[in-house]
Amino acid sequence: MGRRAVLPLRFNMLSLTNVSAALRGTVAAAILVTASISAQAQDNELTLRTATGEYRFNVEVVDTPESRAQGLMFRTELADDAGMLFDFKEEREVSFWMQNTLIPLDMIFVGTDGIIDTIHVNARPQDPTSIPSEVPVQFVLEIPGGRSVEIGLKPGDVMVHERVVAQPAKAGE
Repeated sequence: MGRRAVLPLRFNMLSLTNVSAALRGTVAAAILVTASISAQAQDNELTLRTATGEYRFNVEVVDTPESRAQGLMFRTELADDAGMLFDFKEEREVSFWMQNTLIPLDMIFVGTDGIIDTIHVNARPQDPTSIPSEVPVQFVLEIPGGRSVEIGLKPGDVMVHERVVAQPAKAGE
């Protein structure tokens, strides 16, 4: 019978410390990702309050010059409950056009307070004509063409979104 070699088992405390730090870092990163996904989910939820009820939309938020310039160009469809929210981060007069946009859109111009100021219904695809806000706004919401008429949306109604600073309780308040 041969002899078995017994090797001493040594723990390197530095290695255990590194593993512990790596695990803590991984847990912290997972928490940050979860919080980011949660915040993004809220950022994508928007409600329009009208005299006929509340209508929820799933929106993409665009708030950089590059993402705002791209907008909904080259899209071939947009669900009834979908849209794009342009956030200019301050009130100012803005103007849109439909060049390279393949689907009709309603453009809803909204102030910092969430109050709908003006609505342009059924902007024509591929039309290079300028569509101005007419007043200073912080937000522009684009939804499928004709949808604002379907839900009874009017100036004075309310858009509810986490980026809106002050939220009136009901449309018209």
